[in-house]
Amino acid sequence: MKQIVCAACIALACATGAEAKSKRIDSSLDHLDPMTRLEQLCAIETMNRVRKDDKTYRPDRAITYALDKPILDGHTMSGKGGAFRSRGKWYQYSFTCSATPDHKKVSGFTYKIGDPIPEDQWETYGLFR
Repeated sequence: MKQIVCAACIALACATGAEAKSKRIDSSLDHLDPMTRLEQLCAIETMNRVRKDDKTYRPDRAITYALDKPILDGHTMSGKGGAFRSRGKWYQYSFTCSATPDHKKVSGFTYKIGDPIPEDQWETYGLFR
């Protein structure tokens, strides 16, 4: 179920029209439990930041828990095992993502892109084309 919800939220994040996109994402996130909402919010923020900061990448999916389970501390999620897909390849990333208490807005975010994930490891981590 998480991957289906993730795919829906991520697809919405990639839609055009900033205001409409924001409303659709907010509406989708409202239906999630708080922890899943935080996870999705952080995945969406990853794609937005990577897309904005480095034109080399065009992320269309992000999974905060792909290679390793993230750590939760209150309204902050951090991890070293996130993965995002860009131009048909997956890349590892580490991150710290803080959110408002309702987990609807990001209040702080840092990340670092790591190495590409070899295609022969994708199945191990549940990654897909």
